[in-house]
Amino acid sequence: MRVRVLGSAAGGGYPQWNCHCDTCEAARAGVRARPRMQSSLAIRGQDGPWFLVNASPDARQQLETLPIAHVDGVRAPPVAGVLLTDAEIDHTAGLLLLRESGTPVRVYGDAGVERALGATLLTMLERFCGVDWQALEAGVATPLHGSSLVVERFEAGAPETSGFVFRDEASRGVATYVPGLARLDDDVLARFAASDLVLVDGTFWREDELAALGISERRAADMGHVPLSGPGGTLEPLAGLQRPRKVLVHINNTNPILLEDSPEREAVVRAGVEVAYDGLEATL
Repeated sequence: MRVRVLGSAAGGGYPQWNCHCDTCEAARAGVRARPRMQSSLAIRGQDGPWFLVNASPDARQQLETLPIAHVDGVRAPPVAGVLLTDAEIDHTAGLLLLRESGTPVRVYGDAGVERALGATLLTMLERFCGVDWQALEAGVATPLHGSSLVVERFEAGAPETSGFVFRDEASRGVATYVPGLARLDDDVLARFAASDLVLVDGTFWREDELAALGISERRAADMGHVPLSGPGGTLEPLAGLQRPRKVLVHINNTNPILLEDSPEREAVVRAGVEVAYDGLEATL
């Protein structure tokens, strides 16, 4: 199994176009931090093609980074399908960029996500190339077309938000991807512990991060994310996991772990956890 982080930032990317917080300004200055595109993942089995996990607004640039060994014809898609963890615009807007496809775009996801997108993005795609929707039931292992990969969807705590466990039947590698995590219970931790690689929600450092900057009164929990620090935060239980490689993804532009010399980044590294960057790869 080969896993590639195409985008490691949350919605809006990093730096965010209209934000002048300290972390965004550091990225613009080119010191202490590196820019990042919006959250997306590419994955392929030991056998078979690449698949895109969440289609961000940066999908065109992200897909251009994928190494393609063989192409049939003048036009050929670099991915065999798209898997959606939710219906958020920063995870689905990129579907419209796939409209030039010569065949219907194969999309995997929860039935609730299909309902949420049915009257908007999916209808627009139908007018161009068509959509081949593949429903994913929670707890059911589903083979990915033409691949040695199977995927299992699990509930991530917020309505119509899922995590994915990918298993490669050829290499036996296991990767778990959950960019939006609203609860960290025994079931989720057990899935993490049984994985070789965990790519997990690192959106916010603290529960009141946006309020502290005067951006919004919404807390992390209001937005469907467990923060990294504080009581009930994800960093401590992640530090206790021995088997998997642990990587934070979907990092909001306000999160101080983006600053490479910050005490928050040091705390993450000390816990044995990595901060994802665009282009990070793992082979399982």
